[in-house]
Amino acid sequence: MTQKRILVVDDDSNVRGALRVTLKGDYAVSEARDGQEALKSIYKRPPDLVILDLLMPNMDGFKVCQILRKDPILRHLPVMILTGQAEIDDKVGGIEAGADDYLVKPFEPTELVARIKMLLRRSQRDLNANPLTKLPGNISIFNEIQSRIDKGELFAICYIDLDKFKIFNDEFGYIMGDRIICQTADILQKALEELDNPRGFVGHIGGDDFVVITVPAVVDSFCSKVIHDFDSFIPTVYNKATLERGYIIGHDREGRIVKTPLLSISIAVVTNQFRKISHKGQVDQIGTELKRYAKSLPGSNYVKDRRKNFIG
Repeated sequence: MTQKRILVVDDDSNVRGALRVTLKGDYAVSEARDGQEALKSIYKRPPDLVILDLLMPNMDGFKVCQILRKDPILRHLPVMILTGQAEIDDKVGGIEAGADDYLVKPFEPTELVARIKMLLRRSQRDLNANPLTKLPGNISIFNEIQSRIDKGELFAICYIDLDKFKIFNDEFGYIMGDRIICQTADILQKALEELDNPRGFVGHIGGDDFVVITVPAVVDSFCSKVIHDFDSFIPTVYNKATLERGYIIGHDREGRIVKTPLLSISIAVVTNQFRKISHKGQVDQIGTELKRYAKSLPGSNYVKDRRKNFIG
């Protein structure tokens, strides 16, 4: 795996040396002595994270932060500022200038490494987040699933989408559609939190497609809770006449008028509780088969794979 690259920016060679020794082996470290030198290095080859002293000659850290945050390509580059123990105003100023975190000098090496890991995780998550729900997107979903497979953990992966959502979106507009998507994301997160599963994960593939990862012991409770909460919310979206009728009049992909049931939710649960799963491709294949079946059933449903052998 390619090492993450960290740029250390400080006019004090002793500080740069201490950081280089602390990070050596885990990260590829480059150095700059002031803000101008830092920007040249960043523009030439952007690092994965910048550790930035605030008070430097030629160009200080405040200015560097401001320039980076105005750059459309580099604005998401994580920045950790270094500040002296008594420089409270500098901490506040650095955060206001766009820094993501700060560390007080002299720093504790273990705290430094922990904060770096946190910023790198957050950066990857934010870059990959769905712009509407802010949930982790495809890359994070892939990595999360593969990580649990590689670790040999027991998991239950829920593929979730809304039935007839496109027709609803076409008839009621994207603002209402976005409201439904955001509410669904909220329902999924709250249901997972209620189960008190610290290893739970909610991801947003895009549109009305979500992925939730939990454990087999609680997945039935999770799915039941999601269906209950979703079906309780959906009636608030429609007017009284539509609710009494039980369907909307919309158009299919060929433009033909169709009677479409009220929105429902389908959940396909893939688990390695009963059989070995060795790669994400198997998860996707099983999930696609199960979701197709779940969507063929009327109303909101969840189906769970219980087969002991993988076919495909």
